[in-house]
Amino acid sequence: MTAQNSATGLRPIAVGTAGPLGGAVQAALGVLAFSFSFPATAWALEGFGPWTVTGLRGVLAALLAGACLLASGARVPPRSAWPGLAAVAVGCAVGFPLLSTLALRLSSTAHSAVVIGLLPLATAAVGALRAGSRPPRAFWLAALAGAAAVLAFTVQQSGGAGLTTADLYLFGALLLCAFGYAEGGRLARDLPGWQVIGWGVVAALPVTALTGALALAVEPVHWNWHGVTGLAYLAAVSQFGGFVVWYRGMAAIGVPRASQLQLAQPLLTLCWAVLLLAETLPATALPTALAVLVCIALTQRAGRREAGRAGRRQ
Repeated sequence: MTAQNSATGLRPIAVGTAGPLGGAVQAALGVLAFSFSFPATAWALEGFGPWTVTGLRGVLAALLAGACLLASGARVPPRSAWPGLAAVAVGCAVGFPLLSTLALRLSSTAHSAVVIGLLPLATAAVGALRAGSRPPRAFWLAALAGAAAVLAFTVQQSGGAGLTTADLYLFGALLLCAFGYAEGGRLARDLPGWQVIGWGVVAALPVTALTGALALAVEPVHWNWHGVTGLAYLAAVSQFGGFVVWYRGMAAIGVPRASQLQLAQPLLTLCWAVLLLAETLPATALPTALAVLVCIALTQRAGRREAGRAGRRQ
């Protein structure tokens, strides 16, 4: 299954036999997995400090990923892959977990969902720039409309307040994660998706281990069911398992199209916040959800048309 050889380092691999539909399903499963991340973080913060959560989730994810890599006999990626893996490590294994966790200590789950609302657009833009592709104008218009709908919803829920410290954390997390997503999706064309995130969290282990060790010495720990369950989910799913299907999905259908599926994530997160955190579901949630679904359909349609035109030109 490995896509490496000594002459070229990396070469394209098959992303699966399910085709574009299978890729969309895998990307959607990744979105579903990630939609629980903020509620899981809120649970984890009931037992651990934000720096402890960041360090421990990274260490546990690296141990899980390392065991899988060893068990499968995966070879160390060539040097050409390590800049991209470094972006995955910085963006997805350290930057986003830390900054979003710090934000959730200062802001509600609903307001923090602004990160997820803007992430698809940022990921699509970074992915298009890195790939040198030009999605059609209809794609960008639909993406902007969807991002605007989600942003308006989250801003309305925050009472129209201006930028706060939490907002600065969230925008920083957004930018770092967009680069991590885009680079991971690009690498997943040459490496199995689970190895991309696996090597990414392993590469981040020195940082996450040091962070966890220092944080445990200064931050209080309260062992409880919510804290342990939230931390376990963040490590096993948010930091590793969800990325396996997410990167495979992006490799199959392209970073810009896959990223637009994340427009549904804020609404899913709010549903879980109601069920798991006892938050009240805003009255505007259903209209926003419908608007987001329309935008997703439009971006997917525009992406398919562009892919069809590209195929005819070749």
